[in-house]
Amino acid sequence: MRLDFYLSHVTELARKAAKIAASKGRVTVNGEVVKKANYTVQDGDKICLDDTLLAWPSEGYYLLHKPAGYVCANQDPEHPTVLDLLPSHLGQALNIVGRLDKDTTGLLLLTTDGQWLHRITSPRNACNKRYRMMLAERISDEDLKQLETGVMLNGEPQPTLPAVAERISDCDIYLTIQEGKYHQVKRMLAAVGNKVEELHRDQIGSLSLDVDLQAGEFRALTTEEVAYF
Repeated sequence: MRLDFYLSHVTELARKAAKIAASKGRVTVNGEVVKKANYTVQDGDKICLDDTLLAWPSEGYYLLHKPAGYVCANQDPEHPTVLDLLPSHLGQALNIVGRLDKDTTGLLLLTTDGQWLHRITSPRNACNKRYRMMLAERISDEDLKQLETGVMLNGEPQPTLPAVAERISDCDIYLTIQEGKYHQVKRMLAAVGNKVEELHRDQIGSLSLDVDLQAGEFRALTTEEVAYF
């Protein structure tokens, strides 16, 4: 992997700051100063920043900007998976925190930490998830209020929990929910006679998707962000 990628995942440095640190001669690999950010790091290399030996973290926490067309699964015989977007040495060890449909884009979390995953996905912890969606038809104020109050989903014995619905334009809204039922957001809009044409998740709890993180890109979470959950 690239040196700047390694540094950004084992320190608090962002990718740009990691490149600058290397260019200033602050990084050594096996005792030799390496200033090129695209230097290829090998397994077993001893990498130091300011004379401090670095090590890959024992637990991994990552944020991925999921593009459309990828499924949230470890393997799939027909479609590429979100783990295909990560280096193989990472993807093999990571678990997907929740799921997004193949055509849904946005914030997806991945981790090696099972307890952390459970804290986010457990219904007991009521972790908010915000989605932005484009609808097939204009949604009325009455329908927005119904989404907030709760709607009956086909095949479910109880209505959905209270949500937060915010209008952006006639056919463009935010919807924040606590639950994670199968295709819940799409089913909620179907329950009020509408259809979701495009769906994008931009927030989980206090964590928002980076505006400059392109679809298909990922980054490590900071220590502070891990502690959000």
